[in-house]
Amino acid sequence: MGAQWKAKHKDVAANARGRLFGKLAKDIMIAARGGHDPAANARLRLVVEQARKVSMPKETLDRAIKKGAGLTGEAVHFEYALYEGFAPHRVPVMVECLTDNLNRAASEMRVLFRKGQLGASGSVAWDFDHVGMIEAEPAQAAGGGPVAAADPELAAIEAGAQDFEPADEGTTMFLTDPGDLDLVSRALPAQGFSVLSAKLGYKPKSPVSASSLSAEQLDEVETFLAALDANEDVQNVFAGLQA
Repeated sequence: MGAQWKAKHKDVAANARGRLFGKLAKDIMIAARGGHDPAANARLRLVVEQARKVSMPKETLDRAIKKGAGLTGEAVHFEYALYEGFAPHRVPVMVECLTDNLNRAASEMRVLFRKGQLGASGSVAWDFDHVGMIEAEPAQAAGGGPVAAADPELAAIEAGAQDFEPADEGTTMFLTDPGDLDLVSRALPAQGFSVLSAKLGYKPKSPVSASSLSAEQLDEVETFLAALDANEDVQNVFAGLQA
């Protein structure tokens, strides 16, 4: 959870599938402002690849691209907002929002943070590094198994990543300089890794260890983070909590 907070339980994740598509559609529409062709728009290409990995319906994907690129005649107006503060038990949190109503988003953040503490700009950001985050897994060989030569450490060096760390279910999180996100994403397949997602995000410098919290306290933190993630304006939740 040092990279980006995600719902732990598969049933929760399944129920959130619609919200995931909604978040990705926003990312696609924002990226498509720079052009509707993924081959000529690196930012769009990365989001489209992520959408395909989670099986977003092609119609939904194409509609989001056309809408964002202004090809449908519909106005797309989302503004970016970053909120920072603490979850219960002083777990630092960074929350990225894309909203068509900044006043609504600010009001809802104040309500959601009542069980934690909403901070001023810069109050928590100092404890996070802004980095590129690439989640990848060993590519599948012709026989269906993973490529034997997919070594995370070697891949990180050869692809130009700054660091790497184990992620969920056998995947690896490659960390990059923000400006190298697309470059490293393109280089990883040649090192035996299939990219699942690639985005800019916030990595905590001094995360709170989950083992330092009681089961009840950890549940309070998870419930708080889940409520943030469920908000329609929230795109990403980055929590300083280490498993």
